[in-house]
Amino acid sequence: MKESTIERHLRVQVEKHGGLCWKFTSPGLRGVPDRVVVPKDGQMFFVETKAPGGVLSPAQKRRHAELRARKQTVEVWYTKEQINFYFP
Repeated sequence: MKESTIERHLRVQVEKHGGLCWKFTSPGLRGVPDRVVVPKDGQMFFVETKAPGGVLSPAQKRRHAELRARKQTVEVWYTKEQINFYFP
């Protein structure tokens, strides 16, 4: 399964539950998570989507660590099942 399929499924599921799922891009800054998720009744968090077996790049690991050091939640999801756990 392709990463774009996982990312699309995330967006559809979040929106189906009344949340926001924004594409996160930061020109000139590598490694930022793919999506900012704002659930309808919950705390905002960041999601990196990967194809099953995908590996985080060193830049992604650094950005995730920077966000976590600032008390932000960063998830890495590889499957539709992981997404469906949070957004059934």
